[in-house]
Amino acid sequence: MKKKLIKYLLSIVLCFLIVSIGVTIVSAQEWPAYNVCCEKTENGAWCQNANEEDCAEGFRTTPTSCDATSFCKMGCCVDTEEGLCMENTPEKVCEISTGTWMEDAECNVPQCNLGCCVLGDQASFVTLTRCKKLSGFYGLETNFQNNINDEASCIILAHAQDRGACVFETESTRTCKLTTRSGCSSLNAGNVSGEPEFYKDFLCSADELGTNCGPTTDTLCIPGKDEVYFKDSCGNPTNIYDAKKIYSQVPSYWQKLVGKAESCGYDEVDGNAGSRGCGNCDYFSGSICSEGNPTYGDYICKDLNCYNTDNGKDYKNGESWCVDQSNVGEGRDVVGSRHFRHICINGEEVVEACADFRNEICIENVLETSSGRFIESGCRVNRWKDCIDQDEEDDCLNTDQRDCFWLEGMHYSTGDESRTLDDGRQDISFGIKNGGGICLPNNPPGLQFWNEGDASNICSLANTRQTVTYEKGLIGSKKCEGNCEAITPAWARKMNNICLSVGDCGGYVNIAGKMSSKGVEWKINGKKQVVSGILDNVKSFAGVRG
Repeated sequence: MKKKLIKYLLSIVLCFLIVSIGVTIVSAQEWPAYNVCCEKTENGAWCQNANEEDCAEGFRTTPTSCDATSFCKMGCCVDTEEGLCMENTPEKVCEISTGTWMEDAECNVPQCNLGCCVLGDQASFVTLTRCKKLSGFYGLETNFQNNINDEASCIILAHAQDRGACVFETESTRTCKLTTRSGCSSLNAGNVSGEPEFYKDFLCSADELGTNCGPTTDTLCIPGKDEVYFKDSCGNPTNIYDAKKIYSQVPSYWQKLVGKAESCGYDEVDGNAGSRGCGNCDYFSGSICSEGNPTYGDYICKDLNCYNTDNGKDYKNGESWCVDQSNVGEGRDVVGSRHFRHICINGEEVVEACADFRNEICIENVLETSSGRFIESGCRVNRWKDCIDQDEEDDCLNTDQRDCFWLEGMHYSTGDESRTLDDGRQDISFGIKNGGGICLPNNPPGLQFWNEGDASNICSLANTRQTVTYEKGLIGSKKCEGNCEAITPAWARKMNNICLSVGDCGGYVNIAGKMSSKGVEWKINGKKQVVSGILDNVKSFAGVRG
C-alpha cells in the first residue's frame, strides 16, 4: 500500500510541473512585438513603447525601451505659478506645460514640501506656493503651517477653527464663551471646573444650553470686522445687529450663528450706511461699525464715502482723483502750479502733493466694477525732456515713452533750412518756423528762473527769428511781400503760447492769477514792440482757479 501511494503522488507532481511549463511558454509567445520608444504617439500618449508607425510626426523615436532613453527620463515637474508638483513626468511634457523640470521623479525637492494651508474654516494639505495662490483667490491672508506633516492632521486643524459656544462651569455657575473649538479645548479661566463642552454654530444665548448668558439690546464693534453685532449678557458677540430681531420678536435669532449673507441688508449697495436698524456694514461698499444713534445700542454703519469734496464732487471710500490748480495739458500749466492727488479715506478727503516743479504729474484711471465706476489715480514722473526732439507725430504721441502733444502749423528749425532771398540776401531765420508740426511737453516743467541753471537754456528753445521781405515803391513806400505774418500780433501770440509749452517761460500768469510780461520780448527791426495786447488771452488759456 505504501509503494502505490508514493507513485500516485509523484505522478501528480510531474503532471503539475508539465502543465506549469506549458503555460509559461504560451505567455512568452503572446508578448507584443514593440520595436521603438515614441516620445509621443498618434493618440496623444507620451513616452510609450510602440510600433514605429504609431509614433506622432515631429517627435523623437528611438529603437529601444523608453526606460533607456534620455528624452523620456522621468522627473518632477513644478508649476511655480500654481504651486503644483507632478511626479514621474517626462521633461518634454513639463516643458510644454511651462513648468520647471527637475531630475527627481518622486518630487523630493523643497518647492514640493507640503504643509497645512488654513483657509478660514477650511484647510488644504498643499505646497506654500499653492497656499499663497488659494489665499489670494479667496481674499485671505496666507496661513501656512509647515509643521503639519500629513493630511489627516491638517483636516483636524481645520475643524479646530469651528466657531460656537464653549460651555463650562465656574463657581457653580454654568456659563459660556463664544470661541473656536481649539480655543474651547484650551480654555483655562482659573476656577473652571470640569471639561469645557463645545457646541458648534451655537450662540451662548441659546436657551437649550442653559447658561447664564441671555439676550440683550446692546451692541458692539469687533476689531477686524466691519459689522455691528448684538451682545449677550456675558459680553459675547452674537449675530449681526437687526432691530427687527430682538429676542422678544424673533427668539430663534439668538440660538445659532447666522452668516453675513443671511443677515439684514446684505445686498445694499451702500453697505447700510447710516441705517438705524441694520448693522450689516461692508467696508468695500463704504461703511464700517462706528458710534452713532441706532434704534438699539450705540453703534451704526458709519458712511465712509466723501461728499462735496474740494472739486464739488462725491467719491466712494478708497477712490482717488486728481485736482488741478489751473488748466493742465497741452502746455497750459501755470507758473508755480503743482499736481495733487486726493483720496477718500474713511470719510475724509486726504490730499497728497505730487513732486514739485511738475517733476511728477497726476494721472487718473476709471475702472468699471460690479458696483459701478471706481476712480484710481497716482503721481507719476513727468516724461517731458525729449518731446522737442520728436519729428514725427506718432513718436510724439507715444504715451508709453513720453508725455507730449503735437501742434500743427509750426516746426522747430535747427538752422539748416537757410535759403537765398530774391534780392540775393541770405534768410537768417531760425528757431520756430511756419509749417509742419512740433512736439511739445504736455505738462511743461517748472523752472527755477530766479536761480542760475537750465531755465534760460530751456526757454531759449522757443526763441524765433524771422526774415520778412518787402517790395520797395518808387516814392519810398514799401509793401510786405514775404513772411508777413511774423510782424502781426497774432504771430507774436502764437509764439508766446509755444514759450509757455516749453516750460515756465514767456508772458503768462502764476498760480496766484498775477500776470507778467517779463518772459516775452517781441522786436521788429531791433525795436521792441508792445506785448500787452498779445497777452489778452493768457488768463482764459490758463484757467486759474479761484
